[in-house]
Amino acid sequence: MRLVVFEDVGVRNLLPLVYARPAFELRCGLDRLLNKIELAMDLPADALFVRDDLVAVVGERMGRPVNRALDADDQLWINGRLLLRQRVDLPIGAAAWDGDALLAARLDAKTAAALMPDVLGDPDRLKSVLSACQAADLPIETGVLIDYPWQLVHENEAEIVRQFATGIRSIIGQIDAGACLLNKRVVAVGAGSRIKAGAVLDAENGPIDIGENVVVNPNVTIAGPCHIGDGCVVQPGASIRSGSSIGPVCKVGGEIEGTIFQGFANKQHDGFLGHSYVCEWVNLGADTVNSDLKNTYGPVSVSINGRPTDTGLTFVGAFIGDHVKTGIRTTLPTGCVIGFASSVFLSSTVPTFVPSFSWLTDEGMATNDPPRALAVARKVVARRHRRLSEAEEALFLSVVEAARRNESEHLGATHE
Repeated sequence: MRLVVFEDVGVRNLLPLVYARPAFELRCGLDRLLNKIELAMDLPADALFVRDDLVAVVGERMGRPVNRALDADDQLWINGRLLLRQRVDLPIGAAAWDGDALLAARLDAKTAAALMPDVLGDPDRLKSVLSACQAADLPIETGVLIDYPWQLVHENEAEIVRQFATGIRSIIGQIDAGACLLNKRVVAVGAGSRIKAGAVLDAENGPIDIGENVVVNPNVTIAGPCHIGDGCVVQPGASIRSGSSIGPVCKVGGEIEGTIFQGFANKQHDGFLGHSYVCEWVNLGADTVNSDLKNTYGPVSVSINGRPTDTGLTFVGAFIGDHVKTGIRTTLPTGCVIGFASSVFLSSTVPTFVPSFSWLTDEGMATNDPPRALAVARKVVARRHRRLSEAEEALFLSVVEAARRNESEHLGATHE
């Protein structure tokens, strides 16, 4: 059996988190959705199907066939939005659906060859192509289809606990005398990492997983369940509260609760960030804070591509796209969304929806000129000893048009 992981039209509701990556690269728990699919199936993905804008970048990152049909007569196709927790077992010629969304299908080569990105992005055509497939159900414990960004945050704590329990983890890195580990048996510290004197790792309410080459500075408190990825620095005095997953090569400080960092981001200074998702190459200025609870304690609404959507949840923070920057003392309201490559320097509370490539100051909203934004991005990436490839730069600029299409209802004159 060959494994194929694909994107469908549902990725639109995950913007701005997926302008720069496919849905299956989003994080939850200890790793990305793709990692979970491959682990549950005990198979590497032999092919990936993504939006046209992402083909070159995904090919570079993954080193696998992208948007190319396989010739195998036994192919299992799995939706890349599926947070998979158990193996998918389907007979050949069967398909499992969640409404109009295809969860998984086991197909022969002839049927699979018809599933090109234009078909995968059109629910009616997809249903037509697979009309001969036997309908199948996946047990509820198999996983969760991620329809909206806040679901990743909501699932994160339980996913850390689940994944920690399924692996063999131990303390390999250095624990300084004077560091305090509570419930040490569910604490893991990777090679090359150091927990300095005065730090407290409190795993009494859930596991703490710290990757390789991480520095946890003095007077830091980390409460489990929590994951700190490879190469991160946790600044002195930080409070990393339960339900947080910090992706690789981040520098974090202040107070963080129930939040996911995709990776390569900075929140080094004081300020609260709760129940949020932060993409790559983001820099949050000193004392940037967000609200994750309405004063009515009611359900929070989030603007998906500019359209208000009820989450049904009480605790919902901010969703921050790649290459976003905030000024000092920036205040983000409950359920705030900041689009790709936007810069926010506002003394009053930020609007609940900031379109991509916005330049928002007290003087009003203007366009963050894309070539200039790209020039800044090159400098930011270089500070992590990396460089943007030609494909990544082309993708960066292509987001201008993608945002125009997806956020058109909210852009108005600011992006004309």
